[in-house]
Amino acid sequence: MTHKNSALLIFFAIVVFFLTVFIFAWHFFPAIFKTQGIIKQTQAVGPTQAVELIFSFPVDSVTVEKKLTISPATELLTSWSKDRRTLKVSPLKFWDPQTTYQLSILGGKNRLHFKFNQELAFSTQPYPKIQTLFPIEGEKNVAIDIEEPIMADFDSSLEDYNVKFEVEPALDLAYQLSPDKNKIKLLAKDNFAWQTQYKIGVFLKYKKQSSDQYLKVGQTSFETAQPPPTQWDDDPAILLAQAEKYTKPAIVAGKYIDVSLKYQVMVIFEDGQALNAYQISSGKQGLETPIGQFKIENKSPRAWSAKYGLFMPNWMAILPSGKVGIHELPVWPGGYQEGASHLGIPVSHGCIRLGSEPAKRVYAWAEIGTPVVVHE
Repeated sequence: MTHKNSALLIFFAIVVFFLTVFIFAWHFFPAIFKTQGIIKQTQAVGPTQAVELIFSFPVDSVTVEKKLTISPATELLTSWSKDRRTLKVSPLKFWDPQTTYQLSILGGKNRLHFKFNQELAFSTQPYPKIQTLFPIEGEKNVAIDIEEPIMADFDSSLEDYNVKFEVEPALDLAYQLSPDKNKIKLLAKDNFAWQTQYKIGVFLKYKKQSSDQYLKVGQTSFETAQPPPTQWDDDPAILLAQAEKYTKPAIVAGKYIDVSLKYQVMVIFEDGQALNAYQISSGKQGLETPIGQFKIENKSPRAWSAKYGLFMPNWMAILPSGKVGIHELPVWPGGYQEGASHLGIPVSHGCIRLGSEPAKRVYAWAEIGTPVVVHE
């Protein structure tokens, strides 16, 4: 026997040995070749995030894709790693939030044509949750205004979501989203009616979901306050005419501003003569406008309140600290302005509010140092 023939016999013997071992293992220990899959993600999956399936043994990708189903039904996009052990599954459109999906592979095959079945599940990110909702459920004597609007504070960003508020009785609403996109303020464009029971439902949907997929995530109900009793003429025009005619000047030399908290009226005087009278809105109960003689400390055409996140056009401070002043009805950064229907009713946080045109006229007329007298 030649050396070449001897080597060939050894080679065939080795092949037969390993083939015998393989067949024996295949027949008696099929678990060695068993294929199992896991989902790589351990946290909730984002709306467009791919889900990775990792298999313990290379698989027949064509068979696996044919046998792959998902519930709830969703159109899928797939991609494989070169070794056919990792499958990325992503939605053609998006995963629905706050949903558990079930992936099934029934009758899949690995590279050695062993069949396997696999059931896997993953959950998607939940909708942002409301942390606080103002007014709280059942609150009474509520005065909703631009400094203290309806407020919904969420535990995560609303950037990828649409928010809907349903108000009963129905009202046209104005919204403002905070810079960090997790707080929403809202007001009624024509203001909430006084002494009225309101119910508000809060609904969310992922921005790509259809309009019928809003999910209710919170609600509150409250009762607005009763307006203060009136002891003056109900007609604002008559009231202002009366104030201009009958208010006695406290200062008879130069300019000064007279503010009546009782009648919610401002009269501007020069050398003892009343020039004009305007409706105001002063501080509400618990945050009353201070009484006394003050002066215009500083002026700004469009002051910013960091505390309440709004602009105060035609600002004139009457306290050195700047905590209280005269200004136009406040404005949110998005452009929504407090309704003029609040004029004549004390609803502010201490400042003296004026309508747009009166605020411009008083701002242009009064200099720094002009006295301001506030009285009952």
